[in-house]
Order: sequence, then structure tokens, then C-alpha cells
Amino acid sequence: MGRRTARTPTELLVTTVQLLTPDGERRDDDRYPLGVTPDELRGMYREMLVTRAVDAEATALQRQGELGLWAPSLGQEAAQVASARAFAPDDMLFPSYREHGVALARGVEPAELLALFRGTSHGGWNPFERRLNTYTIVLAAQLLHAVGYAMGVQRDGAEEVVGVYFGDGSTSQGDTMEAMNWAGVTDAPVVFCLQNNQYAISVPVERQSPAPLYRRADGFGFPGVRVDGNDVLAVLAVTRWAVERARAGEGPTLIESFTYRMGPHTTSDDPRRYRDEDELAHWRALDPILRLRRHLDREQLADDSFYAHADSDAAAHAAAIRAACLTLEPTGPFPVYAG
Repeated sequence: MGRRTARTPTELLVTTVQLLTPDGERRDDDRYPLGVTPDELRGMYREMLVTRAVDAEATALQRQGELGLWAPSLGQEAAQVASARAFAPDDMLFPSYREHGVALARGVEPAELLALFRGTSHGGWNPFERRLNTYTIVLAAQLLHAVGYAMGVQRDGAEEVVGVYFGDGSTSQGDTMEAMNWAGVTDAPVVFCLQNNQYAISVPVERQSPAPLYRRADGFGFPGVRVDGNDVLAVLAVTRWAVERARAGEGPTLIESFTYRMGPHTTSDDPRRYRDEDELAHWRALDPILRLRRHLDREQLADDSFYAHADSDAAAHAAAIRAACLTLEPTGPFPVYAG
């Protein structure tokens, strides 16, 4: 399979929502107004840093034989942390298997996060307590679960909104088409959070779809929006807009966060076989954490003390997840939770 080189198509520049440039400069978009406080900006920086530290530690644990497998989220922190903040605490979220930032935002504990990958649990946490369904390994299955749940919420007359996370590879699955069709037909209150990280394992996205993925929504009768997935502000603004639409009874939205998986697909993958260093260097320069730090520095919203505390907090979370992993033992059949 041939390698690709880094590029920035003109079409992406025209259609992608961006509120924060790679240099950290704030932009406005009247379609998606965003009010965000300095505390929220610092909070997202800290949460992305913690997510990356936990991810790195879990990757190391797998390399040391303590986990059977791990799916790294390196580079996708903004798409996860910012979108999770846009939902209300009682909204139900459905992840795939890489949404570690979303899981941490929902209060999933270190031991719960690693239990599935260590083989000591079939899930890891109570989905009704966390308002987060357990990780779904089967590609796109969670989209059907999410839309079914959203249709139930709709019939109950609740104001709850449902969010579902999936990758570009899942868009090639029939389950995705069925889920989006049902959502469009019923105006289900669901937000489709697509993280386009450019590869379905080793298959680049242009070999999966001849058209941009956000345009899939057109065929099902609801809006599709592409955002710069390495821009926390764009992800936050557009996801808030989509959540408000769903809560107001205006139906589903597809959000394509255009981002990049800087690590392997899983720890059993070697990305050097299908992508080159120039491509990786291009995306490293667009690092979502670095971008937000540049904005904080530009606006003088953080100092050395804040960064030191954020680094310390991230290191503490990494230590906690290592300690928790080493205590995990098989617990028998996964308990059944009543909703």
C-alpha cells in the first residue's frame, strides 16, 4: 500500500470551521458564536494534558505486558475534551473504544478505564451512573445503540440529548447508514461526533469515501458540519450548537472533527508501514494542546505556575492509572445494571 504525503486541500480551507488558528489567534464565526471564560480555557488545557498523560501511561503498560491491547488517542484530545463539555451532565454518550478524554470527562476512574483492556471486566463502569455507555469494540455498533436510545428519549418526552462517537472507518459500515437514516426520519435528538483521524487502521480516508464525510448528512436530511478537530474552540462551539438544536427538537447533526491520529491505530499496529515522517511532522505542528497553550500565552491567561500545576496533575493521573492497573483482577461475570 502506497504512502501519502501531508497536504492541505483547498476544499478543506473553504469548508472547515476554525476559531483558533495554529498560532493561537482567536477568530469569530457568526454561525457558531462562542462565549468561553478563561477558566474554561484553562480547564480544557488541563483536561487535554491529563488525557494525553493517561493515554501515554496506558500505552506503556501495554508494552510492558500489563494490558492486552490499547487504542491510543494521541492527537485527538481537542475533539474529545471540547465535545464532551458541550453536553449536559445528564445527556447520554456512546463511545467507541478510543474516547479516553470523554471517559475522563464523565468521571470514569482509572481502574474502570483499563479493566476492559486488561481483561478483568466486560465493560468497566456503570453506564447509567456515568451517563456514558461502555466502550464498543465492534465498529459502528454504538451508532445503532445511540439512535435507538435517542428515539426512546424522544418518545418519553425527555429533554435529554444523545451523543455518539465514532471514527472515519465506521462510516464505511452499514450500521452507520442505518443509524443516520433512522435518526433523520425520526428527528432523533442525537449528535453524531465523527473523529476523522485520516486512517481506518492503514486505509486513508480518500480510499473510503470520494466525498467529504460531513456531506453524508445531506443524504439523510440533517446538517453536517466539518470542524478543525485540533481546535478546541471550534469543536466546542459547533457541538454546543448541535446539542441546542437537538434539545429544541430540531433533530440530529453530523459533526466531522478533522483531526489526526499521531500514534498507532492500536498497540498492535505499526503506522510506519503506511505513512511517512513528513505527514506526521505536518500534523505535529497542528498539535491541539500546543495550539491552546499558544492562545493562553497570547492572551496572557496562564502563567508558569498554572502550567506547572497542570503538568503535576497530569503526572498524578498517570501514576494513578498505573497503580490501579496493577491491582485489577478478574471479577467474574459483568453485573447487569438496571436503568
